[in-house]
Amino acid sequence: MVVRATARRLGDLRRRRAADRRFGVHLLGSVAVAAAAAVPFGLLLVLVEGRWQPLRSLDARTARRLNETALGHPAWTDALRFLSDRVWDPVTLRTIVALLTVWLFYRRAWRLAAWSAVTATGGGLIGLLVKTLVERARPSLEDPVAHAPGFSFPSGHAMTATTSFAILLLVLLPLVPRALRGLCWGIAAVSVLGVGFTRIALGVHWFSDVVGGWLLGLAVVALTTWAFEAWRTDAGRRPAALSEGLEPELTGAHPEPGPSSGRRHGGSVRDRRPGG
Repeated sequence: MVVRATARRLGDLRRRRAADRRFGVHLLGSVAVAAAAAVPFGLLLVLVEGRWQPLRSLDARTARRLNETALGHPAWTDALRFLSDRVWDPVTLRTIVALLTVWLFYRRAWRLAAWSAVTATGGGLIGLLVKTLVERARPSLEDPVAHAPGFSFPSGHAMTATTSFAILLLVLLPLVPRALRGLCWGIAAVSVLGVGFTRIALGVHWFSDVVGGWLLGLAVVALTTWAFEAWRTDAGRRPAALSEGLEPELTGAHPEPGPSSGRRHGGSVRDRRPGG
């Protein structure tokens, strides 16, 4: 009996280790192909690089009208600048994600912490790489209300907001009461859209830059999330709905499978319980 139980535990341990190895390959591989796998982003990139006239006209019209509005409403412009440079600044969002990742390590949610770190870091590096390759100039307005360094496409603010709020949502949803989860999705959506609007209204990005940042950020999140779900399947855990977050078991004492999270500690029950 003891020998059989020991053999079973060793078999489970080997399967978890094999699942972890496949998870690492999936996670890193998904980041490497994120830009190429994003078909909508690829199409937009072709249109930007090809200087497609309808898109250029839309960009120019939007920039001009919002610039005129900003010049006529200084207080409104100051509020947009505060949101863009302080509240939704990439440094602020990346710091929050970094603190969340540290907390996940403390909770011993190792793989979820790895997903968070790779999604945030990989997204930032891919965005920087695309900017360098495209080398698109920022809007040049007659009377600008703000300035920003570097190239324009895709918007780093828009991409960082997309990946950061996705990470926060998909990690923390299991800890949020069900009645408030819709509100969390709403706040995240308004924030991501708001970041894009502030960058266009301040005249530091074209409309297509912001859309490109959103699309590329979504591609990175989708592919790393696929890698995480592949690990859950390999580890014998049920698929988790987006409404539950990536790891519903985060509410339990043992968020990830391991020697101490067996039936004696309720790990198997938590794994089967919907919503964590």
